[in-house]
Amino acid sequence: MEHLSTRELPRLSWIDTLYSNFNYNTDGYEGDPAEDRKSQDGSETMPFIDESPTMSPHLCARGQDGEAVSPTPPEGLLSGGDIEKGLEMKKLVLSGFLASEEIYINQLEALLLPMKPLKATATTSKPVLTVEQIDTIFFMIQDIFEIHKEFYDALSPHIQQWDEKVTVGHLFQKLASKLGVYKAFVDNYKLAVGMVEKCSQANIQFQKISENLKVKGPKESKDCTATATMEALLYKPIDRVTRSTLVLHDLLKHTPKDHPDFPLLQDALRISQNFLSSINEEIDPRRTAVTTPKGEARQLVKDGFLVEVSEGTRKLRHVFLFTDLLLCAKMKKTAVGRHQQYECKWYIPLADLSFQTLDESDSLPHVQTLAEHEIEEMKIKISSIKSEIQKEKKAQKGQSRNVDRLRKKMNEQESCLLLNSPTIPFRIHNKHGKSYLFLLSSDYERSEWRESIQKLQKKDLQACVLSSVELQVLTGSCFKLRTVHNIPVTSNKDDEESPGLYGFLHVIVHKATGFKESANLYCTLEVDSFGYFVSKAKTRVFRDTTEPQWNEEFEIELEGSQCLRILCYEKCYDKSKLNKDDNEIVDKIMGKGQVQLDPQTVQSKNWHMDVIEMNGIKVEFSMKFTSRDLSLKRTPSKKQSGVFGVKISVVTKRERSKVPYIVRQCIEEVEKRGIDEVGIYRISGVATDIQALKAAFDANTKDILMMLSDMDINAIAGTLKLYFRELPEPLLTDRLYPAFMEGISLSDPAAKENCMMHLLRSLPDPNLITFLTLLEHLKRVAEKEPINKMSLHNLATVFGPTLLRPSESESSKAQITLASDIWSHDVMAQVQVLLYYLQHPPISFAELKKNTLYFSTDV
Repeated sequence: MEHLSTRELPRLSWIDTLYSNFNYNTDGYEGDPAEDRKSQDGSETMPFIDESPTMSPHLCARGQDGEAVSPTPPEGLLSGGDIEKGLEMKKLVLSGFLASEEIYINQLEALLLPMKPLKATATTSKPVLTVEQIDTIFFMIQDIFEIHKEFYDALSPHIQQWDEKVTVGHLFQKLASKLGVYKAFVDNYKLAVGMVEKCSQANIQFQKISENLKVKGPKESKDCTATATMEALLYKPIDRVTRSTLVLHDLLKHTPKDHPDFPLLQDALRISQNFLSSINEEIDPRRTAVTTPKGEARQLVKDGFLVEVSEGTRKLRHVFLFTDLLLCAKMKKTAVGRHQQYECKWYIPLADLSFQTLDESDSLPHVQTLAEHEIEEMKIKISSIKSEIQKEKKAQKGQSRNVDRLRKKMNEQESCLLLNSPTIPFRIHNKHGKSYLFLLSSDYERSEWRESIQKLQKKDLQACVLSSVELQVLTGSCFKLRTVHNIPVTSNKDDEESPGLYGFLHVIVHKATGFKESANLYCTLEVDSFGYFVSKAKTRVFRDTTEPQWNEEFEIELEGSQCLRILCYEKCYDKSKLNKDDNEIVDKIMGKGQVQLDPQTVQSKNWHMDVIEMNGIKVEFSMKFTSRDLSLKRTPSKKQSGVFGVKISVVTKRERSKVPYIVRQCIEEVEKRGIDEVGIYRISGVATDIQALKAAFDANTKDILMMLSDMDINAIAGTLKLYFRELPEPLLTDRLYPAFMEGISLSDPAAKENCMMHLLRSLPDPNLITFLTLLEHLKRVAEKEPINKMSLHNLATVFGPTLLRPSESESSKAQITLASDIWSHDVMAQVQVLLYYLQHPPISFAELKKNTLYFSTDV
């Protein structure tokens, strides 16, 4: 069919136009691209894999000038009644991709065809090629063929039985998860091509075979076969990764955002793009996989930075998981200008590795830990340094000495934070009873490492013992093979990279489907913060069901976050399954998944629906984001009824009380049954419960006491925090804010005491009495720190920025522009003000008013 520009067909419908313009490149297997990859001096170069999010080469129309024209449907295609058209467009994209997938499978099949006869002759007296040469040339081709054959067979029925409910995202997600096989192929590619050329020159018989491979045409093609060279076909997998990634762009373009496929395709695209980035980062020539003494390829499957506990001390290690062993290394200290190298600390053959404790007397060793308030202080310092860096960049205009100094300072703080923050144990053992302990930041990460190891252990593995030379070669190869190049700290990121989101993410976990058997099910939510993931919320356990309907809402604080993870667990009540490492019953992870927090997607007033598919399980959730500056913005009080958002003086006058009823009741309930709760005031309560309590207090419902006694304690703690946050003016007032900031910075203890007490006296009586009541309550909570893990500093970190924050006029004077600056600006001082009063001996309202000492400055 002649290819016409869409501009030449004004009378055709957009569907007709697409049919007449699509070129799915069905003759893509013809020709030899090898010539195009020769440099000017005739040497071969490693092809660069294109990552650009342009239109897939399979879906290009040709314009009048011969240039490719993206077949973009009319504007607004996916809005309103046009969604059906968008899905029809998606079907066309898939049909074209399936057609090209058939050709690709035929190309791989043609490549594999001579492998068996070549192997058969390898053991005879007249071999065409040796076994080692055959393994090098056909490395991973069989695996790639099987992956794509399975994908093709699964995708084809979906397209044949197409309707708007058909989902294919899980198939592309599964395909993307197998990209590790392509990594191995790409690493071996140059060796394979070089071996073909070398063997062709040495053996005329092989030369004839390699230059005349027969490729079957598509089923509907009249021309049954075509001829291609082995070198040309070896290039096809390199080309295919890029094309698959580009098709994912096309599918997302024509998939409505509320379609179940959208998050799955997004995830597949993210994995593919990350893979392409990691491939292109490395400098040509490409390193091959490490070869074992038996001539087999030892592939790197996974690597990353983990914290190992060695002799009771935390050590940052780079851990490498190969196809047959796990290697733990550290970076050697090298002189300036010298190449960096790894030093092997230990390795375990996967055949000898287990996760169960062999010695029942073995227990978790004593580990150095930092107090939680020290961790929080590090975070505040890091945010403060970030703010300084931004100011220096604006002021210096290119002079980078101070910026470099600050970056180095920030790197030290962030590295220290990453080393000291992980607490989740991950213990492995060898057959001799020796155990190694890592500390991870999230259960998600622990599960990923365990699953990757167990998957490899399903293969028929033989225990291997490396000689000192072999170990040296393997360790030396780690520097080139690694996929994770830097520890995840801000100072290692480019300035153009997204700083992440600062503010509050509201997440509603709706339901989950796809469970085969009834179970006690719950979900946890994790977000990244300062380079590592932290568990932020947990749904209630839905008992004995295959379709849990949680419908729970959570408010999660984000600190430069870019990703949300959801883990689904089966709750275990069997006390015999106690984990010795963390003294907790081990709940089974049923599935896990993650989504990128795209600012454009989540930063809207409307809820964004999403689905994460995990091991056949689908978890439905909604989310929306409120930036920190908006969430902290105080609105002038217009309402006189209710208690939330109403001046504290109005509420106490109406109630004829010294302290608002809501404050008294929440404090009483927390002290009655929540003072021993781990993370009280830090753990998020269910947002729907908090809103129910808010409505009840606002309406002055008679059964409020009954509601409080039945409500989850974290929801009650959350209601108290929300009350203070929604006051039209902070409890410690806008007027006194600058004076509090000055007072806390005073060095002389007597002057500071005089100032800080005078500032309390300057507060309106309702504000002061309420503040003193809250102060004594928080002290009582901190007395239970060994049980509830909430120190005075932790409580000051939670409440400080809520009770004390700059007015809008003060914020505008500071000219803060970045979200990270908003987070760090004055936060340390706000925390320190509240901490000062919490650490102070009991302060009496009567004694405070009697005291006649006054701070000399006007407030």
